[in-house]
Amino acid sequence: MSGLANVLVIIAVVVLVVARQFTAQRVTTDRRWWVVPGVLVVMAVREPDLLDPHHQALSAALIALELLVGLAIGAGWAWTTRLWTAEDGTVWSRSTKASGGVWALGVAIRGGLYAAGAAFGVKQGSAALMLALAATLLVRSGVLVWRAQSVRPAPQEAAAYGDAVRVPLWKDRV
Repeated sequence: MSGLANVLVIIAVVVLVVARQFTAQRVTTDRRWWVVPGVLVVMAVREPDLLDPHHQALSAALIALELLVGLAIGAGWAWTTRLWTAEDGTVWSRSTKASGGVWALGVAIRGGLYAAGAAFGVKQGSAALMLALAATLLVRSGVLVWRAQSVRPAPQEAAAYGDAVRVPLWKDRV
């Protein structure tokens, strides 16, 4: 796939994911939460320019740092996402302002890594960015599914103080 097509796929995934995360979304604990990150990994690994042939060690180190940043940003994004249980027992999520800050921090760190690679003359393609984005989405989705499984539904009718007190049917008069 060409570099332009990879960039368009990355932009489409980022726009879709970010736009969806700042609206309330039902968290499903089915087994499909890893599909989008899996597709991104397959697309990235198939690219011939994953490693720069002239700077293989430095290129691999940058990809490893990019993956570590992706994992950290995904975990931070998931832990700053608000979870709640609806009346029907379904779990819902919505990203918070802190989640947006984590996302912005991730973009800044990735920009810094790209600038450092460019300063050392490392040719960086879009495949490394796809791998990091896949790591971010995989960790975020996994942590949210794990958190959603531990969220307990709110009791339908909580007992209030004095519920056990018997109220007489007739009124006492003095």
